[in-house]
Amino acid sequence: MSDSSPDRKLPFVLGITGASGVIYGLRMLQYLLSIEQPVELVLSKAALRVMKEEHDLIVPDNGIKEILRYLELPDNAPVKHHNLMDYGASVSSGSYKTLGMAILPCSIGTLGALANGLTENLVHRAAAVCLKERRKLVVVIREMPFGHIQLKNMVALSEAGAIVSCASPGFYHRPESVSDQIDFVVGRVLDQFDFDNSLFKRWKQDATPIFGVDAKRESAKT
Repeated sequence: MSDSSPDRKLPFVLGITGASGVIYGLRMLQYLLSIEQPVELVLSKAALRVMKEEHDLIVPDNGIKEILRYLELPDNAPVKHHNLMDYGASVSSGSYKTLGMAILPCSIGTLGALANGLTENLVHRAAAVCLKERRKLVVVIREMPFGHIQLKNMVALSEAGAIVSCASPGFYHRPESVSDQIDFVVGRVLDQFDFDNSLFKRWKQDATPIFGVDAKRESAKT
């Protein structure tokens, strides 16, 4: 699906939970809104805490303007912020059509809840809706290392139909900054939903050398 596809006007559900690396979710939100993709946003309480710790970003429970300003987006961006405990929200029902959902980052607690069919908040419920409706659900874990329980939960969630991935940026695109690594992860998540994007240099595309390694190799040949 290209950025200009009519189907993309269906809303995209984005959950941000309390793992380190909320910048991945914020960057995802920034990109989607920059291409005028409607977003249904659900933030966990722990995500709000991590935003404060990692970005000095203080967001009220029912606020979204602070995030939009932080991301340098207009107040009228096409995003709907849902209360975490609003089980009557649109995304809590399978009859409300969406493109699917990404949880970025996905905390270990959220992973455990989803793998065991728990719906203790709207993040869980929206994800459960995607699974039962056979819509795409991508969960991006940001943790290290993984314990046996977490690995079993990943397998269970994968068997249920979700795409389980890690916030594990590659290096073949020759990153030159932290932002490059963030965009690599976000770009790969967008790929799962068929959003055409150029957030990172893909395999076999032209790239600049990293740390001068390739330059030294070429020099050694001459």
